[in-house]
Amino acid sequence: MTRALYSAASGMTAQQLTLDNIANNLANASTTGYKSRRSNFQDLLYQTMAQPGAASGAGSTVSVGLQVGLGTKAVSNGMIFTQGNSTETDSPLDMVIQGSGFFQIRRQNGEEAYTRAGSFQLDHNGNIVTAQGDYLDPQIRIPPGTQSITIAQDGTVSYTLPGQTQSQQAGQILLANFQNPAGLESVGGSLYQQTDASGTPSVGVPGGQEGNGTLLQNYIEQSNVNVVEEFTNMIVCQRAYEANSKVAKAADDMAQQTNSLSR
Repeated sequence: MTRALYSAASGMTAQQLTLDNIANNLANASTTGYKSRRSNFQDLLYQTMAQPGAASGAGSTVSVGLQVGLGTKAVSNGMIFTQGNSTETDSPLDMVIQGSGFFQIRRQNGEEAYTRAGSFQLDHNGNIVTAQGDYLDPQIRIPPGTQSITIAQDGTVSYTLPGQTQSQQAGQILLANFQNPAGLESVGGSLYQQTDASGTPSVGVPGGQEGNGTLLQNYIEQSNVNVVEEFTNMIVCQRAYEANSKVAKAADDMAQQTNSLSR
């Protein structure tokens, strides 16, 4: 009965974490470049009362055994890096990565970060920055009075000044790719940072041999959260939580019945 009580409690804790994850996904259903997360669990240790394969007599062994599980625990909530839908915009500094790869961002504290949110702007010095003011890395500056900005599929940034017909190159956007992007650490602001699990980035031009995707100007990548799927998962989570709570109540009722025998 005690085992059932603690196993049910671990199941309720697991479903609470699942609900927290679903809530975060739904909250970011409209966040540019957001990647949904999926909770993963594994069973806990087992109490072995009869070891499978143990000797049970002369020349015979236990064929199945008797093991009682002790519940579940959360092991990860990995990101799902499927491509989100692309939405057209009027800003020439909005970009979508068609395929794999991340924009490189130099944060204000000097740390390198990575993002799929390709919504950029110009600061007062003409540098291409994020909404938080972090620089696109390598840093690219657009001169004042620029008439038009063009970003090619390979990341080449060009601009045209008033009265000129010949465009000039401002810089080259590079993308970073990871062997295990699910191992990146989310740090907020649609940014990720490298970890030992993600591996070191392979940096190159968009569409290059590093496996990076190409860029599409005047578009942004929407969140890849499937709202219908998240609501379905929420219902499943709620039913699982309810079932575990009933197991906990049943174990408590059985314990009360056992205690009443001594009266």
